[in-house]
Amino acid sequence: MTRPRALRACFAAVCVADLGAVLAGADLAHTVLKPLLMLVLVAYVVACDGPRLLCGALLLGWGGDVLLLFDQDAAFLAGMGCFAAGHVCYLVLFKRYGRPRARSGALGVLYGVALVAMVVALWPDLPAGMRVPVAAYSVLLTAMAYGSSWLGPVAGVGGALFLLSDSLIATGIADWPALPHPDFWIMATYVAAQYLLAQGVLDERPRPGAAYRERSAETRRTPH
Repeated sequence: MTRPRALRACFAAVCVADLGAVLAGADLAHTVLKPLLMLVLVAYVVACDGPRLLCGALLLGWGGDVLLLFDQDAAFLAGMGCFAAGHVCYLVLFKRYGRPRARSGALGVLYGVALVAMVVALWPDLPAGMRVPVAAYSVLLTAMAYGSSWLGPVAGVGGALFLLSDSLIATGIADWPALPHPDFWIMATYVAAQYLLAQGVLDERPRPGAAYRERSAETRRTPH
């Protein structure tokens, strides 16, 4: 097994273990396992010679994961700031490696409508100190989800799942009715989102030496 495959398998194993801990209500195990998730995913990206900015986005996600383990408003807001900075990193990566796809305009309208509807619906039920930060974060999150579609379906699904995961968190803050085992669904959609976003970037980035090979082929086709 190659190193990237081994690390991908390790990431899957940590995900399964953490989700099992969440379902079992094993808080100590979740506290230990959750911070490992993004660190293993970063190791996978490094093993694949992925962009440093992608590692930065995932490490910011790691910071958010750790901060959200603390049940305090200040820690929650700081964690949200980490994720927001990670979304900026993703947006730069999408612009660098992606391009608008067919029906991008319609998808943008759909995401825009979903953003407005969610913020308007959540606003009166959010704590007063959370309303503006959550609304501002939602704009950036939705932009990231839309931009992920520029890299194709893998990253596009990842962006949509990230939006879904954070929407579940927001409805929990607003004390809306929740699915059974809400923390499980939040974590399941989150880890899937981060993996798919990372894999989408890895799939679409130029491979090392690709530009050189292209220039060499162009040179051979040019008559002297």
